[in-house]
Amino acid sequence: MSRSAGTHTADPCPRCYVQAVREGTPFPAPGSDRIDAVGYTCDRCAHTWSRPVPDDLEVHDVVRVNLPGATLYGTAWEVEEDRVQVQGPGGMWLVWVERWRVVIY
Repeated sequence: MSRSAGTHTADPCPRCYVQAVREGTPFPAPGSDRIDAVGYTCDRCAHTWSRPVPDDLEVHDVVRVNLPGATLYGTAWEVEEDRVQVQGPGGMWLVWVERWRVVIY
């Protein structure tokens, strides 16, 4: 489980468990432009791992969005092949983000 670190979310490395903010690097599917995984590297132990981009994301799912300057929490409002519209708590904001940045929470 992740924890908040200021305006970002810190996730633990699966090997050394050090919490750190990691934006991730998108990886396209072989022979396609579609991004199907996000890769991470631990700054402490250099361990690398990846997570799949969720393909079962649906409208009204609660999500976390990993952006370069912040982490947002909200609800998937509209889902497309390569992007998701996320609505903030109480409808305070509405933003389109790349699908690979979204984690079902």
